[in-house]
Amino acid sequence: MPPQDTTDIRDKIVFSIKEKGPTIPVFIAKEIGLSILFTSAFLSELLSEKRLKMSHMRIGSSPLYFVEGQEPMLEKFSHHLQSKEKEAFTILKEKKFMKDAEQQPAIRVALREIKDFAVPFKKDEELIWRFFTVPETEFIEKIEKEKPIVKAETLPIEVMPSLEEVKEKVDLPVMEKISSSIVIEKIKEIKKDREKKKPKVKTTTIKKRGSSTAKHDEKFLERVKEFLSKNSIEIINIEGLKKDELLLKVKVNGIEQLLAAYKKNKISEVEIIKTAKKASEMNLKYSLLSMGELPKKISDLIGALQNINDIKKVG
Repeated sequence: MPPQDTTDIRDKIVFSIKEKGPTIPVFIAKEIGLSILFTSAFLSELLSEKRLKMSHMRIGSSPLYFVEGQEPMLEKFSHHLQSKEKEAFTILKEKKFMKDAEQQPAIRVALREIKDFAVPFKKDEELIWRFFTVPETEFIEKIEKEKPIVKAETLPIEVMPSLEEVKEKVDLPVMEKISSSIVIEKIKEIKKDREKKKPKVKTTTIKKRGSSTAKHDEKFLERVKEFLSKNSIEIINIEGLKKDELLLKVKVNGIEQLLAAYKKNKISEVEIIKTAKKASEMNLKYSLLSMGELPKKISDLIGALQNINDIKKVG
């Protein structure tokens, strides 16, 4: 194909998207009259040339292609989001801003998935999510409006002691006989007495809302999420979240099950039994994930039990 033809095709793709808005490769292929394979190659070139942008969201298995400035138009495709992601999208759109630390674990995971609509930023070392069409400056304005108006407590203005007060402190018949240095000392003494009588101001410590002592490894969570995404496993809910352990309710091939992920190279019998009990309580089957291989004795035992028919006690 001559070079000018390919240029014309790329221009035609860009023009079509500018006219019709974000779309997927199959519709672009129909528009230009080429196969998906060739269309994908042209789209890849346009992305590298930064003439087009690509969404994180998928329609089926395909991303959306759009030109810069069409980001708000992605919202009309939000119904393609999965259940938890759609829930996070709806809440964020309504609230405009969400503090990460105050959200449930499943919503926190979902916010990290909807990159087209949830934009993170930090304020006073706190992670905040904003809806993609809402400017970050609006959060600062919101905080300022929510600040309570503090009324200054009316305190008595300190006045100098009267001559009568000084006379009471000085055991002399006539005030005129008091030297200036004695008067100054007595004034200081009266001021000290007043300070002692002042009521003490009570201070209240306010616990920061949404604070939590629970710690977990964000990188481990991301690795598990990436693994599940590659294997087409949908996260339905986070049942438990610890530093080295993650308990998820997932859907595999349309069937719900419990999945326990451990940040360790070897899973022990204890972890397997604990997960089995939890799965039994939820009436689900279960799977396990670890950072390494199963210990050989456990692997051998699982293999041995696969074809077992029964175990009975003699006598």
